[in-house]
Amino acid sequence: MILAIDVGNTNIVLGCIDGDECLFVERLSTVRTKTELEYAIDIKNVLDIYHIHRSDIEGGIVSSVVPQITNIVKLAVEKILKKEVLVVGAGIKTGLNIRMDNPAQLGSDLVVNAVAGIAEYPVPLLILDLGTANTVSVIDKNKNYIGGMIYPGIGVSLDSLTARASQLGGIGIEAPENIIGKNTVECMKSGIIYSSAAAIDGIIDRLQDELEGEATVIATGGLAKKIVPHCKREIILDDDLLLKGLAVIYRKNRKVQKSREEKR
Repeated sequence: MILAIDVGNTNIVLGCIDGDECLFVERLSTVRTKTELEYAIDIKNVLDIYHIHRSDIEGGIVSSVVPQITNIVKLAVEKILKKEVLVVGAGIKTGLNIRMDNPAQLGSDLVVNAVAGIAEYPVPLLILDLGTANTVSVIDKNKNYIGGMIYPGIGVSLDSLTARASQLGGIGIEAPENIIGKNTVECMKSGIIYSSAAAIDGIIDRLQDELEGEATVIATGGLAKKIVPHCKREIILDDDLLLKGLAVIYRKNRKVQKSREEKR
């Protein structure tokens, strides 16, 4: 069993992967001021809720887009597991062929999503990750990561709207009963949900035109469940994608490490 953790700008996603099965997926708030011990307590509490003992976990792996706390989370996990934890980054083998101007600029979360997508689904692939920022990763028919898109996430767009319009208060991100809103709150909910869904549909159409054929489309991320059901294009929802990708990378690097040890 592997403990996999992804540190995002808003949430920390963690779960345990046993073989091909994801036993649970939970989210903690990303707090840049927390200490190593505080994160260790949070993670230990989640493991306790699911009755998972330290002895059941063979190792851990972390990916992060928040450099300030990457090492803090790594040390927190090591405090629990009493084992060295892998961090996705320089020196880690992913097997992903990145065909971009500067492969080093590609976020670790996008790398991990792509690794999982290639392992689980037919290519070409479009992987949508809907969170603080919305990202689209494009993998071609030869399993190359050829590029993608980044644009403001739903929460960011909504916060910007309410901050700049004094008469509009904060609202939840859920679809109203009707697309045509009958009051201000319904109009805002309809606008944010259906404009996001329509944007995704349009993005898929344009990217598939460039790929010159149909692609498998996968959506993941904290807000995917709220938006994807309102899209018109066929999209696979996969909440566990990133954690499954971390498990693939963990196993790949453990094999390399064992091979080196056997040669010594």
